Amino acid sequence: MRILIDTNVVLDVILARKPWAAEGMELLDRAARGQVAGFVAAHSVTTVFYVVERARDRRMALGAVGDLLSVAGVAELGSADFQRAMTIGLKDFEDAVQVAAALRIGADFVVTRNARDFRGSPVATRAPGEILALLDATSRPGGDR
Repeated sequence: MRILIDTNVVLDVILARKPWAAEGMELLDRAARGQVAGFVAAHSVTTVFYVVERARDRRMALGAVGDLLSVAGVAELGSADFQRAMTIGLKDFEDAVQVAAALRIGADFVVTRNARDFRGSPVATRAPGEILALLDATSRPGGDR
């Protein structure tokens, strides 16, 4: 399974935002172990750095980005992806860019805790807990693996 992990999920983990951090951490751990192909959009990397630096400090931001890059691939974006995002029809342009990144990598899902912001997306959304449940179901004997 290929997933694009929305920025909010990454920030939940790094900033230990409750109650969401635990599921996000488990999801990133599963990506690190190769149980799921996890990606973040290229622009999410800079957003994560900016938010973490503002909330904590530069050293933590550098560490957070380094850790993120060690467990998730980066969906590179070019001008065609940003143009595509403008045609996707979501209210929030940043969310549309997330979808364009998911389309670029052939993601099965965008993993977010704000699914309502992605209504009308051509890529299905799932919460971190839903992805964990899918991974558990496919790893059991007789699962869809």
